[in-house]
Amino acid sequence: MTARRTLLGLAAAALLAGCGTSKPKPAELGPDPHLLGVRQAWSARVGRVDLPLDVHVSGAQVALASSDGTVLALDARSGRELWRGAVKGRLSAGVGSDGQRAAVATQDNEIVALEAGRELWRQRLTAQVVTAPLVAGGRVFVLATDRSVTALDGGSGRRLWSQQRPGDPLVLSQSGVILAVGDTLVVGLGGRLVGLNPTNGQVRWDVPIAAPRGTNDVERLVDLVGRVSRVGDSVCARAYQASLGCVDAGRGVLAWSKPSAGYQGVHGDERMVYGPEADGRLVAWRRSDGERAWVSERLRYRRLTAPLALGRSVIVGDETGLVHFVSREDGSPLTRVATDGSPIAAAPVVAEDTLVVVTRNGGVFGFVPE
Repeated sequence: MTARRTLLGLAAAALLAGCGTSKPKPAELGPDPHLLGVRQAWSARVGRVDLPLDVHVSGAQVALASSDGTVLALDARSGRELWRGAVKGRLSAGVGSDGQRAAVATQDNEIVALEAGRELWRQRLTAQVVTAPLVAGGRVFVLATDRSVTALDGGSGRRLWSQQRPGDPLVLSQSGVILAVGDTLVVGLGGRLVGLNPTNGQVRWDVPIAAPRGTNDVERLVDLVGRVSRVGDSVCARAYQASLGCVDAGRGVLAWSKPSAGYQGVHGDERMVYGPEADGRLVAWRRSDGERAWVSERLRYRRLTAPLALGRSVIVGDETGLVHFVSREDGSPLTRVATDGSPIAAAPVVAEDTLVVVTRNGGVFGFVPE
């Protein structure tokens, strides 16, 4: 048994409750202002979603998964099912895809690749995976909870290389950071954003966004969490309950880092980076220097997802199944839409002109402008 322990990314409940025993009352929403016209275009079903889910977009296709091993691809324009696969074993993370192959992780520490719903291969690793694999360049890249990064051949699952960094005894069991920026594989290892050569795993650059602090393992936990905001070479990421920072991934240098007590990822545009704090305050930071542009308290204690910046809106889901559209300029409410009443299970995504959200109970909803 490994000495490294995982901490579920569910600390928000205790943080929201503070020192008391009762959960703070969510902010009252007031009437829907209906300043945006949004309608539900379609709905679909997948199994219950209790895993860290990344809904992957490839053109008009969205790929998603449920905890029971169902992996599903839909046409975002119509909600039509393109394919459905059944992976043996419960899933711990998904979905990565390049539009042709998809990859998920099981609770038995296996990476499973599928094509058109048919299993291609599976490869067992030595550690748990709670971050959706990255499928790119004919390879599958995997970030595990022991802070190892492994490259697998996309066609066969053959192990190509592995890179591991020693870390603290406690790691976060929450989706981390792995993405491609140009010809560099960018991963979050502890509180650092690291650029790797995808061919052999060698480190190209290593930039700290947060440093461990405190006197015990929990206080020293600074893992980076997904989602991230990427605009060109600028990659902005959150360190769990510690800070938020932006890195120039082309040069491998830190642009800025600011204290931020949040546990969900961020999204943004050329001007701003948006993200929720642990207490539900929604914050906009200037991308250029990290200074706060605005803070909205209208969604406090509503257990928000990571956001999506889209059009004139910042879009977040909450634990009651509502999807909130707020203004990019000041966080004021624009409109909101309902799903099935269960928590929104993943950060919203957009495919073509359709907003896609997935709930904990397995509802998949497509929304379009009126």
